[in-house]
Amino acid sequence: MLTRVVKRVASVLGYAFLAVGCLLLLFIPYALWGTGILTAHSQAVLHREFIKELHRTDRTVPPAVLHPRTTTATSPPAVAPAMADPAIGAPAGLLSIPAIGVSMTLVEGVGTAQLRDGPGHYPNTPMPGEAGNVGIAGHRTTYLHPFYNLNELRPGDPIVITTVQGTFTYRVVDTVVVPPNDVAVVDPTPIPELTLTTCDPRFSASHRMVVKATLAASALAVPATSARSSATTDPPRSSGTGTKTPSHAPPVTTALAGRSGDWAPGFLWGAGMAAVAALFWTVGRRRRGWQRVATLSVGAVAVLVVMFFFFGAIAPLLPASF
Repeated sequence: MLTRVVKRVASVLGYAFLAVGCLLLLFIPYALWGTGILTAHSQAVLHREFIKELHRTDRTVPPAVLHPRTTTATSPPAVAPAMADPAIGAPAGLLSIPAIGVSMTLVEGVGTAQLRDGPGHYPNTPMPGEAGNVGIAGHRTTYLHPFYNLNELRPGDPIVITTVQGTFTYRVVDTVVVPPNDVAVVDPTPIPELTLTTCDPRFSASHRMVVKATLAASALAVPATSARSSATTDPPRSSGTGTKTPSHAPPVTTALAGRSGDWAPGFLWGAGMAAVAALFWTVGRRRRGWQRVATLSVGAVAVLVVMFFFFGAIAPLLPASF
């Protein structure tokens, strides 16, 4: 009797280890390439929304806004008037970094959900083209890995950003690596700057790579003389937490983007995947011939579908997804 129990336990453990091994093997390609499917869809949606916003605005948009790589440098560059942040999750602009082949739509926010959609603008930092320190974060190895080659940027490389206010060209000045809690890199500055952040090294979230750039050229969608010059008349800027703070206030954050998400969805999708697998396995074992093959085949497809969402829920929890 004891021998039978031991054999049964060993058999169950063997199947469990086999299942875990298969999950790990399947998760690797999902993390490296599967996450890009989600981001590509989100990018297409964000891009359409942003182009609609450009045509919906009451500003006069110059052709350079729609073709950022053709922007002509001006000296000194004009600074855009302060404006309220877009809603969290809404498109914030177009980002182009020719030196590393990046051309993506910015999303407002740097939470787990927003960075799955693309590079995110730090709420409560200035919008691109405005006076001060603009903060943008992006994934390094997953979700189309927009900042995978951020380390290859060199001083002088252009970073072009288009918003409803115009097209703005920044030039890289420095690259540093800091701890993830070094939020001073996105603190306000007296000159128009841009700060890009991503996790470092690749496949880890132990540090953050920070690229600093300064505004070098601009093509405003409205004449600079029409900008509001008084900081007291600027609209309040959303901190992303439901509160409003003045445009000159420092960002409300305790760590740079790259924090992990919530475990609850992962547990729920994992339990659902296990339940679907157990159901079809139990039913399939009671069938014979082609009916067993058909049942197990349908079950395999169902498990893979649930597994895709399961991986999507646990990917933000792992350092490799940053």
